[in-house]
Amino acid sequence: MSGGSQLENANPVIFQRSGERQLTAADEDEDVHDPIDDREIFDLIRSISDPEHPLSLEELNVVEEVRVQVNDAESTVSVEFTPTIPHCSMATLIGLSIKVKLLRSLPNRFKIDVHITPGTHASEAAVNKQLADKERVAAALENSSLLEVVNQCLTTRSV
Repeated sequence: MSGGSQLENANPVIFQRSGERQLTAADEDEDVHDPIDDREIFDLIRSISDPEHPLSLEELNVVEEVRVQVNDAESTVSVEFTPTIPHCSMATLIGLSIKVKLLRSLPNRFKIDVHITPGTHASEAAVNKQLADKERVAAALENSSLLEVVNQCLTTRSV
């Protein structure tokens, strides 16, 4: 939230968190090839904090496992996120936070695509263009104030 202004979505709908992933012995065995899957990516991004509310992106239904697609063999990850309101001014910041979390967490071989769920935001094309532009993302992360806000979103809070 910027400069003490009012919240854009003062009373968001809060959704139930999904259960934790059950790990198997094979998941823990470093000698077994364990391809990255949709649920693993969802687990990485579900706890990202919303920049306006003390809630996770999962609790606000901004991210859902069904909107995550991974192809480990082709090294691609695609995440659609759904802002809580069509004119959400935080959409770019939310998308940037998701992208940064994945860039920091995944091997460099992965191509990461983060975009708004089609038809859910008034500036969808402009936000998606910014998130897809490597130079714009890199420039944004060189801005210390913006990086501080992104890092706050990525800080895990107690649930």
